[in-house]
Amino acid sequence: MRQKLTPGIIRTAKPPAGVERCIIWDAGLPGFGLMVTAAGHKSFICQYRANGISRRYTIKSVLNLQSARKEARAILGDVAKGKDPLQARRKASAEATNTLRAIAEEYLSRDGSRLRSKRERRRIFEKYIYPRLGGRQIEGVRRVDVVRLLDHIEDSSGPVMADHVLAAIRKLFNWHAARSDDFRSPVVRGMARTRPRERRRQRILTDDELRSVWKTATGQKSVFGHLVRFILLTATRRNEAARMRRDEINGDEWVIPGARHKSKADFLLPLSEPAIAALTEVPMIGGSKGHVFTTDGKKPISGFSKFKREFDERCGVAGWTIHDLRRTSRSLMSRVGVEPDHAERALGHVMGAIRGTYDVHEFRNEKRRAFELLAAEIERIVTLQAK
Repeated sequence: MRQKLTPGIIRTAKPPAGVERCIIWDAGLPGFGLMVTAAGHKSFICQYRANGISRRYTIKSVLNLQSARKEARAILGDVAKGKDPLQARRKASAEATNTLRAIAEEYLSRDGSRLRSKRERRRIFEKYIYPRLGGRQIEGVRRVDVVRLLDHIEDSSGPVMADHVLAAIRKLFNWHAARSDDFRSPVVRGMARTRPRERRRQRILTDDELRSVWKTATGQKSVFGHLVRFILLTATRRNEAARMRRDEINGDEWVIPGARHKSKADFLLPLSEPAIAALTEVPMIGGSKGHVFTTDGKKPISGFSKFKREFDERCGVAGWTIHDLRRTSRSLMSRVGVEPDHAERALGHVMGAIRGTYDVHEFRNEKRRAFELLAAEIERIVTLQAK
């Protein structure tokens, strides 16, 4: 069917009875036409031949007749110059979904639920990786590009942050390589800017520092203060404790869900009497089954940097991190004679080799004793009682 396309014809066009779709070719511009379906869908098309192959290019349906005819002329003009507009559009579309940013977003979407630090991983991508490499085709990212990125981050944010970025981009490349026939990760050994031993912190609080931190946490009566005391009594990681929910507690036992525990398995943590007492002091906001450490009852505590900055000003202890509380608690367990294996299990560390595979005993009583001895030592330090 061929006739001069007009707005009126386009408005009333429909296929003949019994026909699923038809094309009305424009009598004024060869190759340009309107496709109409029985369901009422209409779209402009441009038919041409490139390299001996017939191509049908669908023009954006949002364009009006005048704009669509103008684009059709541009398409036919490119064809006259030896180009293949449809092939070029397909290539551009494929490239748009194959950038480092696009692959990273897919990675975070598909594997995000299995990442313990998805929020931090996304922050690293958005702040450090996307601005320099996000728009690049992932296959086009070379080793030298990664090295220059790490150089820039090391100079501006330090070698430790450079290594955090390296870890994030390495995992992305490995993930993509496992899903691609052709991609090979440009990351190799020797690209790290620090050594693990250099990064490992050894900071623990002295007895005087612990006393100041504890007393400040007790006197402050803020949700952060409650959290600090609870972490010291349970030797837990920050997010394990901070995202605690009341329905995870059963009597004097707390089960940390595998989704929030580093081992990826549910972890039973017996609560000492002081730990239970510390929990009872936390104001209940948002219902009995909600978050324990919360300021609004809707989500767990966040904004740790601000909380800790204000806390440090009150307690006068500097140079410590929240994770140092866990290390301090583990050291106190050794001080009071907790058997090393029991202390490690109390902290939720996975035992290696054959022991980790075959010994699945929960060590409930051993862990309970470790936490009771820890609580007693903290009490001794805080109250300056002699052993």
